[in-house]
Amino acid sequence: MTDLEQYRARKDDFFRQHPASPLTPEQQAVFTGLSYFPEDHALRLEIILERDPHSEMVYFETNGNTLQPYSRVGRFRFKVDEDIAELTLFANERGYFLPFVDALAGKETYPAGRYLEPEPLDDRNFYVDFNLAYNPYCAYNDQWTCPITPIENHLKVPIRAGERIWGMGH
Repeated sequence: MTDLEQYRARKDDFFRQHPASPLTPEQQAVFTGLSYFPEDHALRLEIILERDPHSEMVYFETNGNTLQPYSRVGRFRFKVDEDIAELTLFANERGYFLPFVDALAGKETYPAGRYLEPEPLDDRNFYVDFNLAYNPYCAYNDQWTCPITPIENHLKVPIRAGERIWGMGH
């Protein structure tokens, strides 16, 4: 098993049996695993962050009609196939946060977007592995409150990596 396959197996086990799973007990009883895109090495990226000199505070709306504060850290520019894509990196007290909606939203990926926590390599460079893109817990159970991806992180390109809409292929 690859590292990614092991990670996905552990995540499926967590969803299936852990008390802190986002699934209800009824969902856990019939859970057969999350749906994932095949591993794509081309979507494992080291990206230079163009830092925002102002690092302004922004407030994300949530599906629970509340606001969550984040600071805008900067922008990533990267290639997906032959297209240039841009995403804004945010941060809060828990760390870096990269929410995004791709061109497959509502068809193959969760309509409200997926999340990543990029890994800083140094002050300007980050490791972004879209194979780790995951659905927020509110995708599985509306008892969870999740930040809604801001419009500036809506991509026109498909990101065929990470989690798909729950239930696809199962």
